[in-house]
Amino acid sequence: MSDQPTRHIPTEINLHSKSRMLSIAFDDGASFELPCEYLRVFSKAAEVRTLGQPVTGKEGVNIERIEPQGQYAVRIVFDDGHDTGIYSWDTLYALGANKEANWSEYLNRLERIGYRRHEPDVGEKRVKLLYFSWLVPKMRKESEQVTLPKEVGDVESLLLWLGRRKKGAAVLFEPGRVRVTVNKQFTEPFTKLHDGDEIGVVPTSPTAPATPELV
Repeated sequence: MSDQPTRHIPTEINLHSKSRMLSIAFDDGASFELPCEYLRVFSKAAEVRTLGQPVTGKEGVNIERIEPQGQYAVRIVFDDGHDTGIYSWDTLYALGANKEANWSEYLNRLERIGYRRHEPDVGEKRVKLLYFSWLVPKMRKESEQVTLPKEVGDVESLLLWLGRRKKGAAVLFEPGRVRVTVNKQFTEPFTKLHDGDEIGVVPTSPTAPATPELV
């Protein structure tokens, strides 16, 4: 991965602080979602590259700010104080294209040194669910307090869980049929959920799907 002027040009870059995720789209149509931890442990800064072992303890790291570096790169400042990583557009593109292989090798390296990652935000979460439009009569309520099981950690898994809670409910929460807000902000499927969140489920169409009465 080179940090020289590059052929991959981003068309959109968004930091999702709540989810600790950087999403980036390029002019060839490729788009990637890069976790902050992934970007941190794969920083090309000299002090990271010369460590001789994988960076550890960055499961909950976030990005504090992103600073342009000319026309070809950005400097990413992390909230753990690391601020010397320069990421060219090609670097970010390669990190996205090779994320699965890179991450697998990183986990293997952690295993070899005996380090166990502590996944952040894992565990039960007490949240408030708000229903809108035709979901109110379908669910027979406007809101409810629920405890999400451990496996429900983001918006995508939330919708799957809501669809399984009652017989016949799956069609109500299919992708594209509803949008989700967390603390009054519209979200992406990967948006992380936290204890105490207020979650709104908003239908995208004024017409409810035909379903039997939920059980």
